[in-house]
Parts: sequence; structure tokens; C-alpha cells
Amino acid sequence: MQPGKKHSCFRATGAASQLRALPFFSALLLAFSCGGAGTPASTPPPPPPPASTLRQVAAPHNVIIGAAADPAFLAESSYSAILGTEFSQLQPENAMKFGLIHPRPNTDPQPYDFSGADTLVSFAQAHSMVTRGHTLVWHNQVPTWVTSGGFTAPQLSAILQDHIQTVMGHYASKVYAWDVVNEAFNDDGSIRSTIWYDQPGIGYAGLGTEYIEQALQWAHAADPAAKLFYNDYDAEVVNSKSDAIYAMASDFENRGVPLDGIGFQMHITLGFDDPNTLMSFSNNLQRFAALGLDLDITEMDIRLSDSSTASLNAQAKLYGEITTICLQQPSCKLIQTWGFTDKHSWIPGFFPGFGWALLWDDNYQKKPAYTSVHDALAK
Repeated sequence: MQPGKKHSCFRATGAASQLRALPFFSALLLAFSCGGAGTPASTPPPPPPPASTLRQVAAPHNVIIGAAADPAFLAESSYSAILGTEFSQLQPENAMKFGLIHPRPNTDPQPYDFSGADTLVSFAQAHSMVTRGHTLVWHNQVPTWVTSGGFTAPQLSAILQDHIQTVMGHYASKVYAWDVVNEAFNDDGSIRSTIWYDQPGIGYAGLGTEYIEQALQWAHAADPAAKLFYNDYDAEVVNSKSDAIYAMASDFENRGVPLDGIGFQMHITLGFDDPNTLMSFSNNLQRFAALGLDLDITEMDIRLSDSSTASLNAQAKLYGEITTICLQQPSCKLIQTWGFTDKHSWIPGFFPGFGWALLWDDNYQKKPAYTSVHDALAK
């Protein structure tokens, strides 16, 4: 403003009388436009950014975030909404296991039932998720027509080969990775006695890991593009079981047996949150990574004995620590929980007195563990 000149709002001497002649709201508008309010109107703050999902914050790390899923629960709107937005992968919790997907003998006109697994694969495709298969060779959830059939080793070999070829062939190009063999070792590192190994087995009884090798060869022939994994529990740290798995993996890598990775199930308690244990876990991952293998956390849950604030916070801390260790290991490609809501967790049924193991509670509300995993991924 030049010296000696009045503000334009008060240039005319009759401005006050003109103002009184205006209707009230027009006068009020004129007063504000001339600074009558004393201070200019402030710019409203920008809206908060939309909340990011687990799959969004994991993407820059090239880490897949997965959850085991059941087709029966997709009818629950909260279940399907969370599964389809928060996760970049699903894995059938049960629908691809032998007993469910191959419930009848091959002499039956319809020996296979792909309906449940197909539902999950279709859901994954519709939500831009990948699907991981679980599992082809396991001693549990084998149908009675197999366990009580009185088959010889050559007959069982033919049954298992057909099973692997048929299931993997059905999902070729739709399932990118498979837990081919699951839980074949005892805690002391010896081979578990099972129908597939030595009761009567498929022809390799007493020959250690050779039946696992055979299953991997069949799997590779069925779908050469699929990644093939060995999967087990209580092998997360350096111990007798993980030593045996490491020896097998090293042997397979040296001889060109088609093994692409190791799955570490990670069904644990708060006792895992110990500096020595966490260091052993990190060191264990590193020795498998040095073999050139992919490392997947495949079935993580952290079971609690109560749902107190202290327990939930301790659980959150451990979830965050495990996530961070995975992110620090370039060969760790997957963080997957065994389900995602306490409403449908397997824990209470198998560990009486325990529960509250997952990232969402039984009302589909995010728990502190969710925030901990999210924040670790967002760094």
C-alpha cells in the first residue's frame, strides 16, 4: 500500500452507511473479504493417507505375505475382505492334502475332488494373489483307502506318483510353489517311520532321504516351472532336526536333485523370544541361504496361554522380530501365517489352554501383532 492512501475497503466516506444498507449476510461477506475477521481463513489440513495393507508395505522388500485359508470361510464377508486385501498369497490349509483332494481310489470314476482347492485358487486369481500348494507327501490326513488298502511298496509307489502328477498337473501355471514333502524327520534328525517311508513305503525303506528325492523328481516332472520345497516344524533354529534337513538339502544341491527351498513352519510360543534363540534362527537361515535355496516362513503363529495386554504385547514384539529377521535375509521370500484370525485358528484344538495366536482376533479386529508386523515391513 502506498503511503497516505487508505485501504480500498474504506476509500469512500459513505462506506459505513452503504454497509448498513446491505443485507446482513452481504455485509458479513464484505467484512470478511476486507479482513474484518482479523485473520485470513486457514487452509484445511489434507486428509490422512489411506491405511496401507500388509501386502503393500511388503512389496518394496520383494517379500510375499501369505495366509493359510479355508474355502468354507470365504462366505464370511470379513474373512474374504481381509484375505483378499491384506495378503499377496494364499495357501490351502487343508484342501490340497491327500485325504481331501484324492478321497477315493483310482478305480473310482471320480477319485479326485478339486472343488475346495479350485475355489481358493479362483479367489486368489480374482484378488491378484499367488497360490502356494500344500502338501503332496505327508503321513497325516491320508485317506483310509490308502492306509488300510494293504498295498505293496510298488503299488504305493504307483499311487503316490499318480497323485503327484495328477494334482500338480491340474494346477500347473496356477500354483507357483509346492510343499512336496512335509514333516519327514523326527526331532533327533532320523527319518520318521510312515506309510510313505517304511510302512511299507514306496520302495526306499531304510534308505534315508531317497524317498524324498523320488517325490521331488516326480514333482519336477509333473510341473517343471513350479518351485519345490521341503517343509517342517521345530527346525527354525540350529538343532538335530535342522542339521539333518541341512545335510539332505546340501546333498540334493550337490547332486542336482530338484529342491528349490525350505519351509520353516514357525509354530512357536513366547519362549522363542530369547536372544540366543533368535540368533540361532538367523544363523540357521543363513546356512540354508548359502546353499542357494529360497527360505519361506510357511505356517507362523505364536500361541499364548492368555489374552492379557502383557501377553498380546509380548506376542507383537516377537512377531516384529521374526519379520525383521526375514527382511534382513535376502533369501527369505515369504512370511505366511497359519490362518489370520483367532476365530478359525487350529491352536485351541491341538494345544488345550492355548490360543490367541494370529494377527486378527476372533472378531476380525487387528491385534498389536498386526501393527508390529506392519511397522516392521514399513521401515
